[in-house]
Amino acid sequence: MSISDMSLKRNLAGNVIGAAFLALFGAIYELFSHGVYSYFMIYAFGFPLMLGVLPYSLMLIKGRRPGRSFVNLWNSGIAVLGTGCAFYGVLEIYGTTNSLSVIYPVAGGALLAAGAVCEALRPGRRGRTAE
Repeated sequence: MSISDMSLKRNLAGNVIGAAFLALFGAIYELFSHGVYSYFMIYAFGFPLMLGVLPYSLMLIKGRRPGRSFVNLWNSGIAVLGTGCAFYGVLEIYGTTNSLSVIYPVAGGALLAAGAVCEALRPGRRGRTAE
């Protein structure tokens, strides 16, 4: 089952809002970090921007409608990667490390890969365009 245009636009808007939130969060957090900064915190907004806004915009332009499982897994992967990047930035600004922070890129990558596989294996995927 593919998603509708309205659902695709909602996902696009959600990723724009997520990117804006992470950019604002990083800016405010570093404002109060006494001159210490982290590139992870600065560029955390890039995950929803590059992995969410760009693909969903291209899908809208080309008239492609992804399946629901793809959208759910893909958005979860973007959320995990963005959250993990912000978390790692907070730890870096604080001056500490955590061995469990390696879970974020692994889990995020696994969710993105699972979403891509679900979309590739979806029956009737070829030739689906807006009607």
